Amino acid sequence: MELSWTSKGLSDLARLYDFLAPVNQSAAARAVQALVAAPASLLANPRIGEKLEEFEPREVRRILVGKYEMRYEIQESTIYILRLWHTREDR
Repeated sequence: MELSWTSKGLSDLARLYDFLAPVNQSAAARAVQALVAAPASLLANPRIGEKLEEFEPREVRRILVGKYEMRYEIQESTIYILRLWHTREDR
């Protein structure tokens, strides 16, 4: 399996960093590093996340990384990180 971030997933990372950095830049960097590292566990267990039925027939799933929700899609041998946000955000 291969891991790939979509442009929206990457922009979510940047948005979260930009939101956190003015308060505590080192904490913002640690949060982003943890979020970037988290999907590596999906390479061994890609279907560990909860399947989101509303996206059928696509295989879109979600995992929680601390207080962040990460949505990803499995397509053949690639896992695409689609979106990412704090669970307190209104989505």
